[in-house]
Amino acid sequence: MAVRALLAAAVAAVAATGVVLAGANGTAGSGWVALAPATLERTEVAAGRIGRWIYVVGGFERSSGSPSAAVERYDIRRDRWTRVRSMPTALHHATAAVRSGRLYVHGGYGGTTADWQPRATLFEYTPERDRWRRLPSAPTARAAHAAGIVGGRLYAAGGSTREGSVRSMDVYDFTRRQWTRGTRFPGPARNHLTGTAAGARLYVFGGRERENFSVAARFDPDTGRWSRLPPLRVPRGGIAAVPLPGGRIAVFGGEELGPGGRTIAPVELYDIRRRRWSRLPEMRTPRHGLGGAVLGRRVYAVEGGAQPGFHFSDAVEALEVSAERR
Repeated sequence: MAVRALLAAAVAAVAATGVVLAGANGTAGSGWVALAPATLERTEVAAGRIGRWIYVVGGFERSSGSPSAAVERYDIRRDRWTRVRSMPTALHHATAAVRSGRLYVHGGYGGTTADWQPRATLFEYTPERDRWRRLPSAPTARAAHAAGIVGGRLYAAGGSTREGSVRSMDVYDFTRRQWTRGTRFPGPARNHLTGTAAGARLYVFGGRERENFSVAARFDPDTGRWSRLPPLRVPRGGIAAVPLPGGRIAVFGGEELGPGGRTIAPVELYDIRRRRWSRLPEMRTPRHGLGGAVLGRRVYAVEGGAQPGFHFSDAVEALEVSAERR
């Protein structure tokens, strides 16, 4: 296929957003491509996209080995990084979600590198003002959890608390500015799972305790019930998930536990309608504790540790996912 046709296909994939993708030098489904590296080498970050920008928050920084409050912004159109106002406090293992052009960062660990304390905080970032605002804290302080926004509510599920890993869920109503307790998810209590919203439902995948899990589940806010889904093909924790057009979800990243473990290269794609998993091209730089974002059919893997444990990376890579075949 000619280069002009490839670029046209990449642009068409996100025409509705008005954003032209930088670094679109791979055919759809051909593999991950490297983009401009981040300004920091970090791990255990959280990320979210607003318009043409991806925001990456928190984590540990390689330069200091300490928790970070730094916020980086990646310009998808220009393939360029800048720094914006830092969070009010340093956090790692937090979650990030986007609603109405604002970024919400929930939970995570605070404290020193040696003394991790789960947090119940919820912060709101407004890009136009480059300003952070603290919202009401959740009933449960948690970190390494799953989160997603469905309608006018933020759902925070699982993760680690002061008592250990949990199955509980807290729900924040943006209109009422109030938290309530939600329904526990099925399967084992676990941390380092991931979550995303798709089709007005919340999906959670993987996680770990003493071992990695392959469990998957979906929460329906209309019924208040969880349902089990077909499990991941690869048990994994320390991962990311993003929704794709056509009712699909990409799950990627993670690390194997135990001696000789590696970061996990296989990428999985869940078809919501067919209730079926398939494989996508393996990650160019497998990582855990990474951030995930999506624009159209393009998936972004941001920062994270390229080796199991306390390792860091500034890698930013993208995968153009082929259109769904019906």
